[in-house]
Amino acid sequence: MSSGSLDGRALVLAAAKASIAGERLPPLVERAATSLTERLEEYRRSYECVHEDEETAVFLVERGHWASIAEELGFHEREADAIRRAHEEHLLGLGSTLDRRDEFERALDLREAVTVPKGTP
Repeated sequence: MSSGSLDGRALVLAAAKASIAGERLPPLVERAATSLTERLEEYRRSYECVHEDEETAVFLVERGHWASIAEELGFHEREADAIRRAHEEHLLGLGSTLDRRDEFERALDLREAVTVPKGTP
């Protein structure tokens, strides 16, 4: 996913909360997006899709999902935390736009968000 698939505000907040430099996050997000795009059908079969548009599908997944992806892709813990937070912040931003923020906040108490780009990242 180009970092444009995730809300820019989400990237800024995630980088700050995870204590990584803001310019480091977009390349990490793009790298993760390649793996996510390849798994879109798997996500559709296995997880709840809470929002979908022409560019992305947003799923709720089990806690620890991002840690597994990060390990697979060789990300450090802080990088994984930043990417997880970016996806969560993106979902919360969508929630505000769609008047579903409370619902999405409650969901994130139990699960993690994954925004999967459709097509080439």
